[in-house]
Amino acid sequence: MSTPSLSLAVQVERWPIAGSFTISRGAKTEAVVVVAEVSDGHCRGRGECVPYPRYGETVEGVTAALHGMEDPIARGLTREGLQTAMLPGAARNALDCALWDLAAKQARRPAYELAGLDAPHPVTTAFTISLAEPDIMAAAAARTADRALLKIKLGGAGDAARIAAVRRAAPDAELIVDANEGWTADNLAANLAACADAGVSLIEQPLRAGDDTALAYVSRPVPVCADESAHGIATLAALVGKYNAVNIKLDKAGGLTEALAMAQEAGRLGFDIMVGCMVATSLAMAPAMLVAQRARYVDLDGPLLLRRDRPDGLLYEGSAVYPPTSALWG
Repeated sequence: MSTPSLSLAVQVERWPIAGSFTISRGAKTEAVVVVAEVSDGHCRGRGECVPYPRYGETVEGVTAALHGMEDPIARGLTREGLQTAMLPGAARNALDCALWDLAAKQARRPAYELAGLDAPHPVTTAFTISLAEPDIMAAAAARTADRALLKIKLGGAGDAARIAAVRRAAPDAELIVDANEGWTADNLAANLAACADAGVSLIEQPLRAGDDTALAYVSRPVPVCADESAHGIATLAALVGKYNAVNIKLDKAGGLTEALAMAQEAGRLGFDIMVGCMVATSLAMAPAMLVAQRARYVDLDGPLLLRRDRPDGLLYEGSAVYPPTSALWG
């Protein structure tokens, strides 16, 4: 019996953000996502990605890259073949996750079983506080002070005052900080000390990727996590000695396939693992939940920052996020 031909459809969607989302590189009021859908005529699999301008990605470029895979998919390109057919990035992520979802639907087995993993369980996710003036950030932290884990966006002059204000407003929450490459070698030690004084557990990407040598020589009173410096497996070895943890995002790794392999190699190298996300819907978070099972820190709050999520979205209860149902993904 011949294998049915697959078809690929690509859709751009816009999801309004509740208020605005601000980091050191700017603010935005909507999440623009690209969805890949692969169908065999009976079952369909979906994957969602967020093109990231920091890496030179655009919505137009990602959609064009996905449309360029229509013929290879129709000719039987497998998920394994996809890893060399496309470069890591958002486009490959959407298609890789769509193929995982399709395989699960075709086999009538959950994706975690196909990946040889144990059944996923709920995990504690961070909730993000956007970069703003100290009093505004403190007010936002006070409104969410009952959450177990808060992720604080920093990356500008006055960060010491910001993190101190947040700590006063949320005295019991565990805090992690994301500087989004916004610090410099000159203010690194002072900002690390301010975070240590505030009892911060982890700091993401304080220095610009490619200009982070100082991390190998400065005292790190708080563990430091590579985000923009960490992409696929090939980037991990160079991070040893500069970082204590790596943030695995499917849009950077280029899909669940690479992210699972990256988590295994990161563990072998002695890194703690963080699983992160872009601001997106539950469809983008769902496959990351499989990687989150072995992570020390989980930051999959993207849907909570939107005005609304898609149908059958992930269940969030307090600080806990639950694995997806098959109606959503996998």
